[in-house]
Amino acid sequence: MAENNNNQAQTPEIDLNEQKRIRLEKLEALCSEGHNPYELVKYPVNSSSVKIKENFEALENTTVSIAGRLMSKRIMGKASFCDIQDGEGRIQSYVSRNDIGEEEYAAFKKLDIGDIVGITGFVFKTKMGEISVHATELILLSKSLNILPEKFHGLKDQEMRYRQRYVDLIVNPEVKDTFIKRSQILKEIRNYLDGKGFLEVDTPVLHTLEIGAAARPFVTHHNALDIDMYLRIETELYLKRLIVGGFDRVYEVGRIFRNEGMDVKHNPEFTSIELYQAYTDYHGMMDLVEELYTMLAKKICGSDVITYQGTEINMASPWERLTMAESVKKYAGVDYYDWKTDEDARKAAKEKHVEVDENATKGTVLAEFFDAYVEEQLIQPTFIYDYPVENSPLAKRKPSDPAFTERFEFFIYAREMGNAFSELNDPIDQRKRFEKQVAEKRAQGANAQVDEDFINALEYGMPPTGGLGFGVDRLVMLLTDSYSIRDVLLFPTMKPLD
Repeated sequence: MAENNNNQAQTPEIDLNEQKRIRLEKLEALCSEGHNPYELVKYPVNSSSVKIKENFEALENTTVSIAGRLMSKRIMGKASFCDIQDGEGRIQSYVSRNDIGEEEYAAFKKLDIGDIVGITGFVFKTKMGEISVHATELILLSKSLNILPEKFHGLKDQEMRYRQRYVDLIVNPEVKDTFIKRSQILKEIRNYLDGKGFLEVDTPVLHTLEIGAAARPFVTHHNALDIDMYLRIETELYLKRLIVGGFDRVYEVGRIFRNEGMDVKHNPEFTSIELYQAYTDYHGMMDLVEELYTMLAKKICGSDVITYQGTEINMASPWERLTMAESVKKYAGVDYYDWKTDEDARKAAKEKHVEVDENATKGTVLAEFFDAYVEEQLIQPTFIYDYPVENSPLAKRKPSDPAFTERFEFFIYAREMGNAFSELNDPIDQRKRFEKQVAEKRAQGANAQVDEDFINALEYGMPPTGGLGFGVDRLVMLLTDSYSIRDVLLFPTMKPLD
């Protein structure tokens, strides 16, 4: 609010408070007359706005019962029109004093926008050609005490849409489409994986060790055991235990928690899908991703060519595939294989103004070059594979070049969309990498430990396995053309209002 326009800025707030007071008085009057609007426990709904409109010829002149929120009301003496919004859409209703009775019509005229009502009547079409319900009964099912904004998107504080998603959904029905598509995306992913013989499983959300990906966990305390526990930052290690146990194809749609920053691509609570398949490698995972994402584009968007934030993206196979070294050579003009020593790599970084640690190795310098020069170029779907071993503690080394691992990430619209490995199944190598990772985390103040049980599982023998993880929220953003991750989370994390 502008400080120099204080009185004018406060007027709407005063009006809203006054309107709410009037609604509370209406509620008190209803209750005193024995018409408590919160008393009814059910209403015999047998149709909907969409069903009536799509099946008008079959339903014309038949009696239906609908229910929903009163979104507009046009009083015209002894007869009126109103719009009802149910879970599928809106439909008009014609309400006449002669049809519902004088007392009921008087009660109807006192209803407020936002009230939830039930209407029984027959289906007809008005002189203007609008499919409507001619009410023979109208009953108040729930009283709305708060006033709906006329145009919620018009609020200066856009964050209010996220804080009060329930209001956003009421006044912006198109927002529902995003979340309907989100549900469809998850359904199609499950159908695809189930059809490939994968088994959906659930693994623990609470962990006793601070392990896994290079992310900060949320810490809680278990009172009965008197131990600290950690909300999971990945589902990987438990899923791999199941591969050891003999489930050859498993996946989990899992809620993940990372105690880190928030921006248009990150929320501390998000959804990922991780899957593991025995007897395949990261090339098999590439093929799966390409097939799955192309299918989803066609199913959800109707085409394998989609538009995201004004940019046309071709999801059709084949996607470009580059090693990290190839991508850095292509976009930064620097060849990893020209570096004979770590010092050569650090010198190249200095020449190209890429910041690296004074003890950086060739592998870490390559990764920094990728971040600085490559990622922003990857608009069309692209696989980047063969990552340095330094930043891939759970991936199998390349037999032909042990400085690299059989790992890939895939990028769309310059965003990392997912991560995959030929999984490390050597328990001795895994222990060494865990110990190195734990030392680095402890140096940063974390209470990290080696997951001895996972090492024990690997010692029983894990078959060659391909693994993949990708973020559901970023995928939904892409397929619904949503700018921010908050647009695809029904209730994103928000800082409390003072």
